[in-house]
Amino acid sequence: MKKVLKIVLFIFLGLLVIIPIYLIIKNSMGKETLYEVVVVETSDIENTSVATGNVSPRDEILIKPQISGIITEIRKEAGDFVKTGEVIAVVKVIPDVSQLNSAESRVNLAKINLNLEKTKYDRQRELFEKGVIAKEEMDKSQADYNNTREELRTAQDNLDIVKTGISKSTAQYSNTQIRATIDGMVLDVPVKVGNSVIQANTFNDGTTIATIANMNDMIFIGKIDETEVDRIHVNMPMKLTIGAIENKKFDANLEYIAPKGTEESGAVLFEIKAAARIPDSVYIRAGYSANAEIVVAKASQVLTIPESSVTFSNDSAYVYVVKTETPKQEFEKKLINVGLSDGVKIEVKSGLNKGDKVRGNVIDPYAKKEEEGSGEHPPHE
Repeated sequence: MKKVLKIVLFIFLGLLVIIPIYLIIKNSMGKETLYEVVVVETSDIENTSVATGNVSPRDEILIKPQISGIITEIRKEAGDFVKTGEVIAVVKVIPDVSQLNSAESRVNLAKINLNLEKTKYDRQRELFEKGVIAKEEMDKSQADYNNTREELRTAQDNLDIVKTGISKSTAQYSNTQIRATIDGMVLDVPVKVGNSVIQANTFNDGTTIATIANMNDMIFIGKIDETEVDRIHVNMPMKLTIGAIENKKFDANLEYIAPKGTEESGAVLFEIKAAARIPDSVYIRAGYSANAEIVVAKASQVLTIPESSVTFSNDSAYVYVVKTETPKQEFEKKLINVGLSDGVKIEVKSGLNKGDKVRGNVIDPYAKKEEEGSGEHPPHE
């Protein structure tokens, strides 16, 4: 009796193992893998490189004073358009004590010399009228008198300049009026009324009164990875996409590629510059972030298929051409010669013809069921 029970138990345990294995094998053998079918078609392919950066004026001019002092008036603000020669700010000169004393002393000496020469001149003129001295001596006395008058005028102008930075004879060239040196827009006025400013000299850059730029001459300044830099060259056309301006692209022309790269976050980047062509109807602010798209290779109206349908092995590329679609999908392996790729589509140079069908990605039946199950159903009344 025990022997019979053991045999039954072994048979039962065997069935528990064999039946699941049989069901698994049966299900796997009966399940058919389905693939998408893609058609060979003609289209355009562009291989592009993208550089990130910003759009800025080509030249930003820093306006600096030629004299030290205190800002007493600011006539322009950021956003104003200025013409060459327009006054941006006015500086009041704070005279140096030693220079002031020297200028006043020079005026006093010039007055003394003038009084002396005037006395000599008057005496010589009386003698000349009486015929005592010759005309040559009279002319010399006249010249000495005129020279001392000019020295007094010069000394007085110098004193005025030391005190106020301006004189009667040089009012139109006054350094106290800070003027625009180019036509353009005022981008920034970093000083306020009451600020002290320092003149530009060989030891100091001077205080910046304003920054002016020609906003009609904009350039893109960006950086491109070292793996892409050898694929571009000067004068290549570009398309700019500015983050602040949606749904618009602007033409640009590559002007400069840096000969030396800089390492940033482990990558070597090279600076590039491109002249941007911005329509007058579009207002661009300095410093807008932008992306530049550079077409490094292009193929027009060539045979293309999705790159995901191509299998690469060593130096060869092949696809699976559709032989039959129903009742069962059958494919034939075929070598092809590929060309340009944009990451989604790839060019087929030989091996396929337009209209041929090739195997694509595997169709996931569960994803399809989920899509069908997620459909909206009308509410029950």
